[in-house]
Amino acid sequence: MGQPTDAELLAAHRAGDAEAFGRLVGRHTDRMWGVAVRTLGHRDDAADAVQEALLAALRGAGSFRGEASVRTWLNRIVVNTCIDRMRHERVRPTVPLPPWELPDRGADPATRLATRMEVTDALALLPPEQRLAVVLVDMEGWALSEVAEATEAPVGTVKSRCARGRARLAVLLGHLREEVR
Repeated sequence: MGQPTDAELLAAHRAGDAEAFGRLVGRHTDRMWGVAVRTLGHRDDAADAVQEALLAALRGAGSFRGEASVRTWLNRIVVNTCIDRMRHERVRPTVPLPPWELPDRGADPATRLATRMEVTDALALLPPEQRLAVVLVDMEGWALSEVAEATEAPVGTVKSRCARGRARLAVLLGHLREEVR
């Protein structure tokens, strides 16, 4: 017999299996972490957000209705946690530590680090909804429909937030384009 599905693990947790939730979380923590750190821009804030999201999932496991996949449910919880943290201005992205890699155009490591720091700083200037949409779609590779479901916004709204966020980033980071030419 193969690995249990996410839904089976959640059901086992709800039935009292003490290890099921940990196994379920183990499958999704990396993705949740990626969303949080890229959205919030600070590792400590991201760690707090993921921890809050996991506690919310643990507490809310009994109310999971199965209308979406367990993965989508967990993603929605971490996204909502990040949104709450951004709205309450508890997050101050002061240490840019994005784990993603920008294309290497032959630049030395110091130049690449400086570029990543500028991108992180520019992301922090976007309104929270635009930042979240750009991070999830362009950096995490989520489909528009996934972002729409996780943020409980229409697909058109997600597209609009991405477009506005990208346009703002183009203005904020346009000088980088000139530097590579």
